[in-house]
Amino acid sequence: MDYVEKRIDGEVKYRGVIVNVRLDRAELDNGAVVRREVVEHPGGVTVLPVDGDGFCYMVRQFRYPMGRMMLEAPAGKLEHGEDHRLSAERELSEETGLSADQLIYMGSLCTSPGISSEVLHMYLGLGLHAGESHPDENELLNVEKISLSELSEMVMRNEIDDAKTALIVLKAEKYLKDHKI
Repeated sequence: MDYVEKRIDGEVKYRGVIVNVRLDRAELDNGAVVRREVVEHPGGVTVLPVDGDGFCYMVRQFRYPMGRMMLEAPAGKLEHGEDHRLSAERELSEETGLSADQLIYMGSLCTSPGISSEVLHMYLGLGLHAGESHPDENELLNVEKISLSELSEMVMRNEIDDAKTALIVLKAEKYLKDHKI
């Protein structure tokens, strides 16, 4: 049985630069009325660029909410109405200076469906070409080259705990193995 929650009404409590926060009232299938907090997010993309030797180009940057440096696949938020494939190309270029002959769609990830509307689209980038990175203003990051096999081991040792990065690393590793690339 599907338990659908029907939105009755809501109010935006906070309008931010990236997200809005809404407080809704919703009716459950059993007739109960509950409160739901929703973080409205435009969505995003992540790209795992893998070169012909099996090395990935990752970014390490300080993540303010976590209070620490984190190793991640290049990623960014979607602009309003932007196609996620075009966003993936843009973010890859901005953060690493790379472009890819192939961007293989690896699916989407609901980042935190209990509170957020964010959907993140994942890509595997192959056939890489170097260029100049051009990060957003005040986006401070380092690009690191690490083998896909080492990244996979880092995920399994919980040394990479960023959800989007862990998932794209494991999906890419399986894809490349299955397709013998």
